Amino acid sequence: MGYYDDTEHGRRQQKKGSKVGYFFTGLIGVIVGALLVWLIVPSISNTGSNNTTNPVKTEQLSTEVTTDVTKAVDKTKDAVVGITNIQKRQTANDIFGGAFGGSTDNRDSSTTEESGSGSGVIYKKANGKAYIVTNNHVVEDADRLEVTLPNNKKVEAKLVGTDQWTDLAVISMDEKYATTVAKFGDSDKLKQGETVIAIGNPLGLDLYGSVTTGVISGTERTVPMDINGDGNADWNAEVLQTDAAINPGNSGGALINLAGQVIGINSMKISQSTVEGLGFSIPSNTVIPIISELEAKGKVQRPAMGVSLIDLTEVPAFYQKETLKLPEDVTEGVVMAQVENGSAAEKAGIKQYDVIVEMDGQKVGSSVELRKILYSKKVGDSVTVKAYQDGKLVTKTMKLTSTISK
Repeated sequence: MGYYDDTEHGRRQQKKGSKVGYFFTGLIGVIVGALLVWLIVPSISNTGSNNTTNPVKTEQLSTEVTTDVTKAVDKTKDAVVGITNIQKRQTANDIFGGAFGGSTDNRDSSTTEESGSGSGVIYKKANGKAYIVTNNHVVEDADRLEVTLPNNKKVEAKLVGTDQWTDLAVISMDEKYATTVAKFGDSDKLKQGETVIAIGNPLGLDLYGSVTTGVISGTERTVPMDINGDGNADWNAEVLQTDAAINPGNSGGALINLAGQVIGINSMKISQSTVEGLGFSIPSNTVIPIISELEAKGKVQRPAMGVSLIDLTEVPAFYQKETLKLPEDVTEGVVMAQVENGSAAEKAGIKQYDVIVEMDGQKVGSSVELRKILYSKKVGDSVTVKAYQDGKLVTKTMKLTSTISK
């Protein structure tokens, strides 16, 4: 029995020793695992950190992209320049005789300052001059003009001629400053949806200019223009419509096709709408004959009647009846507010307060319609006019003269 007891005791001791061994073995495993984690984790965290001991090296890749748009821009961009309109401003001397030791009297003096800026396109070099087309409103009332070249150099320019009806103007500078001359394309061949590019000098960002892209939204758009600033439309401009962004400084800049040809001159004067994506450009086929005439004469010769006009719709009903003596069924026409002495209208027998309702067989309901018919004629042409004179409908034949006095 004692032997039996000794044997059971030995087994218990052996089992107890096994449990202790397992415990120490597991503890050692935990410690080793913890050490490995402690060693590995800092190395992983340092891999993405910006440490000075082992900096991570990155490689910058550069790809040169050439497209039809970039090719077109490269052909024309150096022909697009900035234009600054500089005007005199009257300033009164202060009681100390003006700044910087100026005059000590109280008379007014003048200084010059930038009145506005826009863009222009170099389109011709001849006889030592480079000719630049821009908008009339960009150079209007300028005492001095300054051109900013693509390299940001500024040079003096001279006014050649202006035309308020198309909002076009031509200026010139020394030929040596023109490195690129733009080529005109045929605006009559443009299609809706065709890609176009506007290049200009928006908001005074002279260096390198600005490029925006879009499509031709419409090829034969008519937009009313207020020429004299009275809030009423005086003329309907026939323009190209595009969704390419045209900012204020883009006025006078180029609208080009993918061949790099100028197919329009952009105008913010015409783009009076604030609707996004609605820009207008004067078609190249309208621009070319106008700038040719501006080069030659400084103005555009158009046929003239020698009258000032008022739309009948603007005349109160009382005066339509008492002064103009119109029949009640006459509701549209153009009133001759004034007739100049010796003018084509006077020679034809047209008098003040006559109301023209027809010209060359076409109905005339407004001054805009009358001008459209008139400007489709040439100086020296004869036109037939129907008008109400003292309440009676009369027919007159008028030989058109020139807007440019000889």
